[in-house]
Amino acid sequence: MGIELATKANKLKTQRPREWIMTVQTNMTSQINEPNKFDLCGIGHEHKDILISYSTTSIAGKPIFNYKDSEGTHNFTGDDIRTLKTEIGTMVTVTLKLTVDTGNITLTVLVPYIKLEGSAQEFKTIAIRTTNRTYFLPIKGALQSYEVICLQGTADSVLF
Repeated sequence: MGIELATKANKLKTQRPREWIMTVQTNMTSQINEPNKFDLCGIGHEHKDILISYSTTSIAGKPIFNYKDSEGTHNFTGDDIRTLKTEIGTMVTVTLKLTVDTGNITLTVLVPYIKLEGSAQEFKTIAIRTTNRTYFLPIKGALQSYEVICLQGTADSVLF
């Protein structure tokens, strides 16, 4: 451990003070100001029954995604939750319904990048419910259809 600290100290000596300060500030900002818990609900009469809770981590160290609507409740953990970081935010996708012969239904929530300033931040976003049909069905045209769901909620940083 002493060698590791000495190596880090030598590295810091070679950096200019301004670079060192910027590095420390960047690391602190990413650790402190990024939310890891998102609670959302549907906007409007058609989607008022939709509730979503997403945590990027948990006590077990795995993400958790809970979805509830008028048809039921779905709970997902770990690898059942797929994330993709893009320039417009992080897309978080789960499979709501899976059938062998007709396809599946997925839900993708677009989670914007949010800077927390001491407390939970309110925000609005969308989810896209995608119905994927398989090639086995005797239909023509698009195999995917989409439903856009407007959401509002809060982002917060919690300790697990």
